[in-house]
Amino acid sequence: MALALLTGYPGFIGKRLVGKLLEERPDLEIAALVEPRMMAAASEAAAGEERLELVPGDIADRRLGLDDETHERLTSEVTHVFHLAAIYNLAVPLAVATRVNVGGTGNVLDLCLAAEHLERLAYVSTAYVAGTRTGVVYEHELVMGQGFKNHYESTKFQAEVWIREMMDRVPTTILRPAIVVGDSRTGETQKFDGPYYILRTISRMERSGRRVPQFGRSEALFNVVPVDYIVAAIVAGAFDPATAGQTLHLTDPEPMRSHDLFEALSQEYAGRVPRFRIPSSLVEASLRLEPVRAAFGGTPRESVVYLNHPVAFDARRAIELMTPHGLRPPHFRDYLGPMVEFFRRHEDDPAFVPG
Repeated sequence: MALALLTGYPGFIGKRLVGKLLEERPDLEIAALVEPRMMAAASEAAAGEERLELVPGDIADRRLGLDDETHERLTSEVTHVFHLAAIYNLAVPLAVATRVNVGGTGNVLDLCLAAEHLERLAYVSTAYVAGTRTGVVYEHELVMGQGFKNHYESTKFQAEVWIREMMDRVPTTILRPAIVVGDSRTGETQKFDGPYYILRTISRMERSGRRVPQFGRSEALFNVVPVDYIVAAIVAGAFDPATAGQTLHLTDPEPMRSHDLFEALSQEYAGRVPRFRIPSSLVEASLRLEPVRAAFGGTPRESVVYLNHPVAFDARRAIELMTPHGLRPPHFRDYLGPMVEFFRRHEDDPAFVPG
């Protein structure tokens, strides 16, 4: 039996990734690093999985917070490491983001360096390490003098710089997802953020009898990908020899413009498209005010920025390497229906509070 160490369990992607690995790799056991505060939820999610071990720890601690015996066992047995854990909050303070996203990645790298039989580190970065760049961003690019829209982006950038500096000593595949939404078949997701704020805005306007407004720069592309594609691509990328040393954009190669995406969501949810447009800059500035955020379904200002930023992610290398595995990111319209239907069924569920 091979052994994989996974961080980020029982998060949205992490939980699904464990299920996919156990299904497709019968020769694999998994040690999932779990923060103590998440152990109850992790135990519930892991119930009945014989090849899944929950290991208490914290990526932000040296040696991942592992006791000597566990650290020695993992470094002597682990063949694959899947590093997903990070703080994804767009409004996260710099000190917190640095401790987890940068320092935590360094601690994972330390374990990888000590692992005697490591075959691959699969590191989940983000396409938004591109920061404030505009135009086309290519997979091989990273340090291009860009600024950043928030501390999430800047610290994920710093972490990827560190990962790249170590790639001659740690066999690595870097995976850069765009904005991740629910399952393309069922619509299932864990929380309503990102493009779901658009749906919340449409819902709030419909319920109050107001006309649904359009916002978002017409020339900006809004890149979203379903979680099942992300999970399948991580699994394929971690075991394919051809992906070693590669950086792969897990993005939609044909993303919709923000304007068209907003219209598609409105048509699917409300049966009609918006009839007027609010300037993006006005919406972004107004969302600093709580009453305005409430009117827009709780949309945070940090999220609207992504509707206004004109950037495209070239994914040719990822598509070339994923195609032999039967994988290609579906177009947004192909899973729009399940996404909206899941939102409609759960939008009033307290478990799906924005944030």
